Amino acid sequence: MLRINKGNIKLMIVLIMVSGLFAFSSVRNAKRKVGTPEINFLGDDNLFITPQTVSKLLIQNEQPIANKPKEIIDLKYLETALNSNPLIKEAQVFMSVDGVITTEIEQKQPIARVNTNASYYIDTEGSYMPLSANYSARVPIVTGNVLKNDLQNVYKIANKVYTDQFLRQHVVEIHQNGDKSIDVKFRLNDFVIKFGSLKKLDKKINNLKAFYQKAYKDKTLDSYSTVNLKFDNQVICTKK
Repeated sequence: MLRINKGNIKLMIVLIMVSGLFAFSSVRNAKRKVGTPEINFLGDDNLFITPQTVSKLLIQNEQPIANKPKEIIDLKYLETALNSNPLIKEAQVFMSVDGVITTEIEQKQPIARVNTNASYYIDTEGSYMPLSANYSARVPIVTGNVLKNDLQNVYKIANKVYTDQFLRQHVVEIHQNGDKSIDVKFRLNDFVIKFGSLKKLDKKINNLKAFYQKAYKDKTLDSYSTVNLKFDNQVICTKK
C-alpha cells in the first residue's frame, strides 16, 4: 500500500503557491507603467544640453516613454539614442523595480573653440563638439587652417593650455598655419608667440615661462612683437 508523506505534500503546496504569487507579481510588475524620467547631470554645472533636450531624446517607437508599461522599455535603445548626441560624452539609463527611470548624463567638456569657416568646439578627448545654444564656454579661440577631421595637432596644444595653469590663464588664441606650425596669443599682451612645430613642446613651454617671468620682472613685455620658441635652447624676441 502506497504511503503518502504529508510533509512532502505540504511542501509541494507551498511551492506551488509561492510560484503562483511570483508569476502573478512578475506579470503585474511588468505591466506597471513608468513615470516621467529623472535626469541627472554629472560633473560640470554648465549645461550645454538641457533636460528638455534629453527628455526629447528619451523616446521609443517615436513616442515618449512616460506612462508606457515597463515590459516594453528597452534601456539599451534609450542609451544608444542619448549617446548619439554629439554634446553627450556618456549616458546611462536605469530602471528601478517600481518603474522609475533615471538617466545619468556626462556632457562633453570643451577645451577650445574653432572659429574658421565653421564654428565648433574641440573636447577633452580631441573630438568634434558642436556649439550649444544653451551655454557658451570661455575657452581659447582656434583660427587658421583647421579641418574638422584633422584636429590632433591643434588638440595637442589646446590640451596643454587646458591642463597648464600658466597657459590657461594667459592664452586666448591658437593659430594653426598651413604647415601646421602653431602661433599663440596672450590675453594681455600683443606679441605673437611662435611655437613652430609641436616637437619638444614641454621644453618650449618651459622656455616661454622663463622668458615671461624675466620680461615681467624687467617690465619689457610690451616691447616685443614676436616671441620665437622654434629653437630648443633659446627664445628669440623681435622688438616693435
